[in-house]
Amino acid sequence: MSDISPPLSQGVGYGVVIGVGLAFAAGMMLVTKALKSTVGEDNSNAETFIVANRRVGTGLVASAVVSSWLWSTALLSAVLVAYQYGISGPFWYGAGCSPMIVCFAYLGTVCKRRVPSAHTVLEIIKMRYGTVAHLSFTFLAVVNNLFNTINMILGASVAITYLTGMHIMASTFLLPVGVVIYTLTGGIKATVEVDSIGGLYDLVVAAQPNHLVDGNYQGSLFTMTSQQGIFFGIILLVSNFGAVIMDTGYFTKAFAASPEGVVPGYVIGGLSYFSIPWALGTIMGMVALGLENTKVFPTYPRPMTSTEVTNGLALPYAAIAVAGKGGAVATLLMTFMAVTSTLSAQVIAVSSIVAFDGYRTYFNKNATNQEVIFWSRAGVILFGLVAAGLTALFHYVGIDMGWTLYMIGVITCPGIFPLILSILWRKQSRIAVVASAYLGLATGLTVWLGTAHRFYGAVTVSSTGQTLPCMYGTVASALSPLLYSVLITFIAPDDFDWKSMSNTSLTIHSQNEITEITKDENEVGQNSEASQKRWSRYALFWAIATFLGHWVLWPLPMYAAKFVFSRGFFIAWVVVAEVWLWITLLTVGLFPLWDGRHRILLIARRLVHGRLENS
Repeated sequence: MSDISPPLSQGVGYGVVIGVGLAFAAGMMLVTKALKSTVGEDNSNAETFIVANRRVGTGLVASAVVSSWLWSTALLSAVLVAYQYGISGPFWYGAGCSPMIVCFAYLGTVCKRRVPSAHTVLEIIKMRYGTVAHLSFTFLAVVNNLFNTINMILGASVAITYLTGMHIMASTFLLPVGVVIYTLTGGIKATVEVDSIGGLYDLVVAAQPNHLVDGNYQGSLFTMTSQQGIFFGIILLVSNFGAVIMDTGYFTKAFAASPEGVVPGYVIGGLSYFSIPWALGTIMGMVALGLENTKVFPTYPRPMTSTEVTNGLALPYAAIAVAGKGGAVATLLMTFMAVTSTLSAQVIAVSSIVAFDGYRTYFNKNATNQEVIFWSRAGVILFGLVAAGLTALFHYVGIDMGWTLYMIGVITCPGIFPLILSILWRKQSRIAVVASAYLGLATGLTVWLGTAHRFYGAVTVSSTGQTLPCMYGTVASALSPLLYSVLITFIAPDDFDWKSMSNTSLTIHSQNEITEITKDENEVGQNSEASQKRWSRYALFWAIATFLGHWVLWPLPMYAAKFVFSRGFFIAWVVVAEVWLWITLLTVGLFPLWDGRHRILLIARRLVHGRLENS
């Protein structure tokens, strides 16, 4: 961990982790009460609790996509890879996320067309392939959510422990508390040194001799020609593909959105998200590199240890170097806010699995609204406890955020293509969908552990967390199931009738008003086949365009050019990142308010009217 004295007191830590968490929960209770009293939206109804009555608009979808994908790990790791690989690291972090988010817009529209009344993608698996496939993919989905959650808490808990002195187990177990309750209810001294973007460039140039990067052109931190950087980009791209496709929460958001809100919401969200790790990672990573050998840096006179780096402490160290205790408070709040939004998304995803794919599917097919809500909330609590317990186990066996960041794709990727083909390819057989996923998992694990032993002579926590074993293992886990599925299906293909899905209603019936709303919207979805196919084409276009832009047309020519950023080019690079970041702020911060202005005004008028009547 770190031997540096915490800049903040434990009281501040507990105040944020517990106090702010409870404040969020109280705020959500008030919002829930206001929605129920004014427009009849009641979170005690399953259709509202899980899929928001399928009426979420574009602005809120975009904001939800960014908030649920903006992991605390992303904030810490974007700075980590900038420190390790230089300027290319944060770019590849953003590029490893945005195409997958935009790509999901296409899958979301297809799923809504196939089964308009679905709550989770696992329900579609059950309808098409039966119990064995359903249980298999339920397991893979829960494992995906668990590893994602553990990765988040590992990074956030270490950062909070360093910033406030809280015991690591306290931060590990208390972080999910506020999130669970929330989900249940619905330094001046460094400014002289870093006086400008150009001044930051000069500082990093001065520090460059101590940070020559193996595989970078001329060992420079200011080049996109970075072998390690592009390897990391491949790992992140493929593993994030798994994190998105195998996260039922993304499908739930698609089912919750109005038909015309899915595509623009995910496209705007994906393009907006790109700027956050790019801008934050570039600036704070360069600050950590430039100030590490100065008196304002917390570790001075020594550099950061490898343990501190892989635990994600470059971000809080850089923030403290620039802004003292103010930087520590800002990092603490930013980390906690990121955990709140992303962990809430993971929790609600698993709670929907517990209620719909567990209780309703195997124990009570005629479950009432109240029973579904009970098991959804039970799933929230259970998942919070299990995730915190496993994170504590990871801490004690020496596994940190950096290790999970690199290897997570080995575990989460085997189900990608079998699941996609379940939605898009009517020929994929029942045997193929299950066998290909688990054969892919076995292949990925074998390649991962085998290459770790081949390159480093032993299979240890250290060797299995290295770049090449993780890259090879992740790619094998993701791509081999595609081969297995095609080969097995070729032997005995299926011929599934998609219409058999769309004619099935999975809606939970409760209050007449809510049921009628859902029924009407499902009928609209079923009667607008041409419109939904058009939206699917738009989504596919933007998915391809985003991938080509963020992975081919922009970075690869820069990789091949083999040049080092000049002072002026670096300034322009940062300015573009910052402008993009401001556009993101407007898009995900203000656009949802504008997009929902009519509903907000309606709620406000009814609240005022209700108070006047009561006075």
